[in-house]
Amino acid sequence: MNPDDDLPPTDAAAALRLIEDQRSATTRRLVPDARLLYWPWGVAWLVGFGLFFLRFSPDDRELLRLPSWLPLTVLFALLLAAGAIQAVVSTRAYGQVIGDSALRGRWYGCAWALGSVSVYAGLGRISEHLPDDLAGLLWSATAVGLTGALHMAGGAVWLDRDLFRLGVWISVANLAGVIAGPGWHALVIAVAGGGGILVAGTIARRRQRDRR
Repeated sequence: MNPDDDLPPTDAAAALRLIEDQRSATTRRLVPDARLLYWPWGVAWLVGFGLFFLRFSPDDRELLRLPSWLPLTVLFALLLAAGAIQAVVSTRAYGQVIGDSALRGRWYGCAWALGSVSVYAGLGRISEHLPDDLAGLLWSATAVGLTGALHMAGGAVWLDRDLFRLGVWISVANLAGVIAGPGWHALVIAVAGGGGILVAGTIARRRQRDRR
């Protein structure tokens, strides 16, 4: 190693380049690839809800002959995989973060976990008294609505416009699906919801590159 490597730059331009290089390196280390945070969820919704639409279409039709257990199994498997990917990526990126940002992250994670468990526990007590199509709509609409609300909350906490806009988009799509009714809701969430998450990940990744 050349001892001169540890000396500070001798001119302002070199110093600014050094600061910019270090800032970019820190950003790459602390900000994970947005595609890994968004795309697994988008694929899960697109495929999972898409299978629901094909198997449980409006007016009790069956557009694609599938076992009745398959759509829900595929959806849960893909959601679990997406959650695992996000957990690994987030832990690697944010594990070194401390202070208020780390506290907000932990509380936001608790809101997702506790909010989901409490809502689904309530749904379990109600849905058994409903016809199958309405029970399915209640479960999916509530889960998607909770997702949209928490995305908006996350956008408000971190002043992240893209995250807030995605929450708004998911909520509007969910409302449109509920109005359309059982069967159609799955199609709307697969296309608009899953597709919207994929687009949001693409936009977020492009902005990451622009900032670097």
